[in-house]
Amino acid sequence: MKKSEELRAFLLDNAKRLTEEWYDSLDKNNAVGVYASTDSKVIQTLKEQNYEFHLYICNVFVEDEKDFFKAFEPWINKIAKDSEHARTPVSSIIKEFMRVRKQYCDCIDEFVSNSNDKIEPKLINEWEEHVIRIFDITILKFVTTAEETAGMQLKAHQEMIHELSSPVITIKKDVALLPLVGDIDTARAKMILENTLQQCAEKNIAYLYIDLSGVVMVDTMVAHQIFQLIDALNLLGVKSTLSGIRPEIAQTAIQLGLSFTNIRIKSSLSQALDFDTQISIK
Repeated sequence: MKKSEELRAFLLDNAKRLTEEWYDSLDKNNAVGVYASTDSKVIQTLKEQNYEFHLYICNVFVEDEKDFFKAFEPWINKIAKDSEHARTPVSSIIKEFMRVRKQYCDCIDEFVSNSNDKIEPKLINEWEEHVIRIFDITILKFVTTAEETAGMQLKAHQEMIHELSSPVITIKKDVALLPLVGDIDTARAKMILENTLQQCAEKNIAYLYIDLSGVVMVDTMVAHQIFQLIDALNLLGVKSTLSGIRPEIAQTAIQLGLSFTNIRIKSSLSQALDFDTQISIK
């Protein structure tokens, strides 16, 4: 049996011991995230994940690097997307990777000391360099996947927030209100346009009040999106009224040369509702 295969067998036989020694040596007083958990299920899962890690890593001494990572990457992706690890600072996770890497270097020394045959220093150096390289690549792959996962989650949360921040609220039958609040950038303005058109179509809205009293600033691009929204609503057969345009927005609109001609405007939402009640808009 080749020495590398013997080393793999040695690591495999000691995998459970490595997991228990790793967990017992955690600095519980300063641990954060998943490493600080006192939940028995979380702890058990963490140990199982660490044990699985050993079952993969021991193969680096007998497999081609490309084949090794082809089999190992699903584990990396699973940990990067794991909810407990997602709540753990990346710096803490990297620290644990490095501690386990030292375990492997120590295990190589232990294997060499217990070997009945003399092992060439060159081979020992190759093993240690290989461990360092594999761990470095693993850390990089983990961080990359974790960042991509966090980015997708952030984007999904932002889309949800934007969608919830531009609700079309039905007032009666085919009349609805779109209250806009907060800063509106170009991305949010585009989402408001898309969501409003979809909601008005789904709810069979014929008349929509668009209230801007909660919006502080509107730039040229955002104003253009609002005009596009009104034009698109007209194409759907939805009449609209703008209300609550703040003095700052009105002044900016004049300075930018924006025209509100042919757009129905009321100073406040209550005025718009009172006016339409008087002329019996249904």
